[in-house]
Amino acid sequence: MDSSLSPTTPFDHQNTEEPKKTFIPLRSSNHFKEDTYFVSELKPSESKSLQDLKHKLSSSSFAASSMWGVPLLGGDDRADVILLKFLRARDFIVGDSLRMLEKCLEWREAFRTEKLTEEDLGFKDLEGKVAYMRGYDREGHPVCYNAYGVFKEREMYERVFGDDQEKLNKFLRWRVQVLERGVKLLHFKPGGVNSIIQVTDLKDMPKRELRVASNQILSLFQDNYPEMVATKIFINVPWYFSVIYSMFSPFLTHRTKSKFVMSKEGNAAETLYKFIRPEDIPVQYGGLSRPTDSQNGPPKPASEFSIKGGEKVNIQIEGIEGGATISWDMVVGGWDLEYTAEFVPNAEESYAIVVEKPRKMKASDEAVCNSFTTGEAGKLIISVDNTLSRKKKVAAYRYTARKSTTAV
Repeated sequence: MDSSLSPTTPFDHQNTEEPKKTFIPLRSSNHFKEDTYFVSELKPSESKSLQDLKHKLSSSSFAASSMWGVPLLGGDDRADVILLKFLRARDFIVGDSLRMLEKCLEWREAFRTEKLTEEDLGFKDLEGKVAYMRGYDREGHPVCYNAYGVFKEREMYERVFGDDQEKLNKFLRWRVQVLERGVKLLHFKPGGVNSIIQVTDLKDMPKRELRVASNQILSLFQDNYPEMVATKIFINVPWYFSVIYSMFSPFLTHRTKSKFVMSKEGNAAETLYKFIRPEDIPVQYGGLSRPTDSQNGPPKPASEFSIKGGEKVNIQIEGIEGGATISWDMVVGGWDLEYTAEFVPNAEESYAIVVEKPRKMKASDEAVCNSFTTGEAGKLIISVDNTLSRKKKVAAYRYTARKSTTAV
């Protein structure tokens, strides 16, 4: 059973029901506030626009249409959520919203989106690397990760794109497939989770080569998935991106800008921990989530803590019985410190056993995963030494202790 994190150092862990969550997403006052989609909370003018849109849709050739399995005129409150997304995207102007909706329905039929999620498009090697859904944020939104750095290698770029429009179209279809899988996780219910979180890794992204693909992806998403993103988190942002953003910022609406979160290179873990729990963050970004974890059900919760610059932290996991096997995952965002683990038996005449020798962890290292079978009762001490750094780091760990086949 996991134990919670004591506020003292060294951390002396006693068994409790739930690990303590210390990092809560702090949203500034101007951060995007997601719509609740309760019709009762609409302004009178917005409520009228919704009714007008339904009336005009009922008189069109799309009156019997469905979207994501929801009949748009079936009297279902899920349909209200979808229609309100189109209205919000066009400032509740009914005529513009109807045209956007009709074009989207035409595109979905031509693109065959309803069966898209089950297709094998031949991009298995890109799954989990370029664009993929992984876990949820702290508020329950599905999270979509995007990283196009693999295309800096010319061979990979030529194989996927080249100068072939057919290749590009196939890639676009795959990218829409990833998004459709994320949309299928949404509630489409008033007060529910009705949008996703997008995390975009800008490290090594070849801007010039991907310009056409990026523009087409952006256009497809803007035209056909209105109000589907609650927050856009950019990580590993190079200095020049901030300059580019400042140039285009005046042309972006306040609503759009309020969805953006920027994180410079080296701060990915610190930023993501504010929005997503470490057990749901991929290991390459300072979390504990690996692609194979989903095969074992929901992720095991982790305990979070921070390590100040110049500080050494000892995590003590006590109450381990003799003959038990203890397994643990440990990660520090942007490691760059020393890590070690030892087992200390309870018996005074016994000697401590070094489970993992002291080693310097590089900033690029991923989460540690290890296990140790004890010969006698005692405690495990995991140490992280940040005394040579001035920078505070976020960290997380989790463990299980089992004797034979029975969990402790």
